[in-house]
Amino acid sequence: QVQLAESGGGLVQAGDSLRLSCAASGRTISGHAMGWFRQPTGKEREFVATIKWSGGTAYADTVKGRFTISRDNAKNTVYLQMNTLKPEDTALYYCAARFTRIRDSRNYNEDNDYNYWGQGTQVTVSS
Repeated sequence: QVQLAESGGGLVQAGDSLRLSCAASGRTISGHAMGWFRQPTGKEREFVATIKWSGGTAYADTVKGRFTISRDNAKNTVYLQMNTLKPEDTALYYCAARFTRIRDSRNYNEDNDYNYWGQGTQVTVSS
């Protein structure tokens, strides 16, 4: 059974940093794309970042230059380093896995690009 467990969320002040972790179990992340999404209260879930099997990354414009996605295949874990946090970054952050053999050149920035999701970890940034 595949499980994705996010951790590292919390309450911070504007300008602070946080690192989210997503530990996968039941399947190796090696060779697969992984992503982070977020959902502010009362809004739709939105793309944050993705990292391909090759290590190639893509980011939402709203976080580019502040957030960094990375992966450690040996630990079966994906990370999201978030710097210079802003109140508008407040959301429930989800980890997603694209466990499929289909590969293409797209940046996987849509919900339906992924077939496994974690439960989310809350990030709250106060002004």
